[in-house]
Amino acid sequence: MTTVRDATFDVLRRYGLTTVFGNPGSTEVTLLTGLPDDLRFVLALHEGSVVGMATGWAIGHEAPALAVLHTTAGLGNAVGAIATARVNRVPLVILVGQQDRRHLALEPFLAGHLRGLAGEYPVRVDQPVRAQDVPGAVARAFHEATTFRGPALVVVPMDDWEAPCSGESVAAPVRVVRPIAVSDDDLAPLVELLAGARSPAIVAGARAGWESLVLLAERLGCPVFQEAFGGRAGFPQDHPQYAGVLPADRVRLREALASHDVVLAVGAPVFRQYPYAPGPLVTPGTSVAVVTDDPAEAHRSPAALAYLASPSAVCARLAALLPSRSPVARRSDVPDIPELPAEGRPLRAAHVLRELALRLPDDTVLIEETPSSRPDLHRLVPARTPLGFLSAAMGGLGFAVPAAVGLRMALPERPVVAVVGDGSALYGMHALWSAAHYRVGALFVVLANGRYAVMDRLADKQGGKAPWPPFTEVDMGGLARSLGCPARRVGTYDELTAALDEVLPSLAAREEPLLLDVTVTVDPDFQP
Repeated sequence: MTTVRDATFDVLRRYGLTTVFGNPGSTEVTLLTGLPDDLRFVLALHEGSVVGMATGWAIGHEAPALAVLHTTAGLGNAVGAIATARVNRVPLVILVGQQDRRHLALEPFLAGHLRGLAGEYPVRVDQPVRAQDVPGAVARAFHEATTFRGPALVVVPMDDWEAPCSGESVAAPVRVVRPIAVSDDDLAPLVELLAGARSPAIVAGARAGWESLVLLAERLGCPVFQEAFGGRAGFPQDHPQYAGVLPADRVRLREALASHDVVLAVGAPVFRQYPYAPGPLVTPGTSVAVVTDDPAEAHRSPAALAYLASPSAVCARLAALLPSRSPVARRSDVPDIPELPAEGRPLRAAHVLRELALRLPDDTVLIEETPSSRPDLHRLVPARTPLGFLSAAMGGLGFAVPAAVGLRMALPERPVVAVVGDGSALYGMHALWSAAHYRVGALFVVLANGRYAVMDRLADKQGGKAPWPPFTEVDMGGLARSLGCPARRVGTYDELTAALDEVLPSLAAREEPLLLDVTVTVDPDFQP
């Protein structure tokens, strides 16, 4: 007899969902016990790490990844990571356990009110009406996650897996074809706008389409800004036309774009901000256009013209249709190089980042989660590949450590480095056990200042005393070692360079994770 479990495994195989990230609970035992040999289970010690590792895997493979969560507690623990996946536009298929269907009406122990628990962050939440509808729901979740670039959830009662499922229709297509062609007639208004621009500019987002955007930028000869709080680099940051990260408040945003009469946002929202400031986003007389494959992003953008289409396809065609302009070189400024710390003086984050930048291989996958050091990282460590800068676009903590594990598992031939503040790392340390157990050779550089530096500075600006204490007692290396991950304390410049010189040349071939616990002091000039 074919069961729902058997039929679902066939669906997982069809779509390449054969790596299962999970932290097991009793409502998933009927699914997970005795997995077939061609399905690999990867254990994480917390549901946030389950989804974070799956997110890294999906980014690395550019395809949906599979996660399995326990009922209410598991899904609840993972909501922050699910929100990050949605805002980073990463496709995930997430199976969520539920109590036995036969007595759900009585709300037994471990029964969950699950449909709305993750809020609006999933692109779909399905609770199949019949057990036999589960395989189709999983197939549809794959398609929904792919189309809408986010996590799709399927809630499955524990008894459904053993139900018979012979001769049932799967309510989902085997294959979905998504044409990306854009007609020249459709592009005519945008061609006219850009061709007539006196001084155009581009804002690149995570979904920009690296190669085609370079072609378009070089055709227009215009500066290219990186969106603020972007999930990944959308343009090579060592390119002469790269103009830096766009400011995240309206006053500085208007100043940065004031000299441009047309601004084209590609694969980026218009425009991500953090502190509120009054006034328009751009100065009067500046036209804004947006090209995105995210319907919500297109619909909410205050733009004169919005294209809901593949950014890569649009940029490639625009590069062919537009007249060529003389390039405007933007990278004449050389970033300030931090002076080496004097003997006995503490390291600053900029010292660490500068030494990393001098040694990182060009194909390094770099994941950032160090809010108080992000400006220095943008300034000193340019992204040279699309995965040369990755971050949690959501803004919540706990992304970098598990994402680095998932990325390295997906891309075992690429060097992977996570640069993380100690406050951020504490939200995802569980993933270091998975890195050690599965021999995931990523490097975790923890910039440890023993405090929430961003929050301290924001409290200073607010004019009050912060009620939270520092946490200088926390030993990041000790925590890592307790989880089976080797760690090394770094407190001086010589120790830093020695560690980096030893580890980075062979990082791509490394099979053991390593955490560098780097003691740094807060830059007195830092402003969040």
